[in-house]
Amino acid sequence: LRLFTTASAASLAATPAQVATPSTDAAPAKPKPCCVCKEEKAKRDDCMLFSKSDDPQKDCQSTIDQYRSCMAGFGFKV
Repeated sequence: LRLFTTASAASLAATPAQVATPSTDAAPAKPKPCCVCKEEKAKRDDCMLFSKSDDPQKDCQSTIDQYRSCMAGFGFKV
């Protein structure tokens, strides 16, 4: 007993063009903020934690600015 004719069986087989594939045109996913600028963040944190100044934020302004610039480069506003 034949269930399918040759033409109908061929139409059921998926061709590579019919198979769903992820698009390569999509923009790459934005990285998580915790995964970027690790070196700049570490320098900023060390400066703030170990500063002997009465105003660590003022004392560490350059490292804070470097961290903000790095994060802005990835699209984050800090």
